[in-house]
Amino acid sequence: MMWRKIGASSAATILHRLFGHIERGVAFRLWDGTMVMLGGAPVCTVVLHRQETFIRLVRDPSPLNFAEAYVEGAIDIEGDLFAAMRIANSIEDLRVSALDRLRLVVTLVRG
Repeated sequence: MMWRKIGASSAATILHRLFGHIERGVAFRLWDGTMVMLGGAPVCTVVLHRQETFIRLVRDPSPLNFAEAYVEGAIDIEGDLFAAMRIANSIEDLRVSALDRLRLVVTLVRG
């Protein structure tokens, strides 16, 4: 399926749906500089360099996919890397319902 470009506002909505339950603070800096804050004061910032990376991670928001993106240089982690790893561990069992997956796909397709 071809994904259109996604805007920062839609990306922020998706991040809140996927990771809004995180208790520790984390921030995402999107490709256009938009900051998306989740939880309390962020212990780290995940820097997404390209929209395509964001779409890839949303399609499979697993810790393994995030780790691969980090190793490839598609994302950067600013701040406490060990805190970021603890956050990744806390979302390891992330389950997205079929309805939420459908909503995410619709948001991605609409851009």
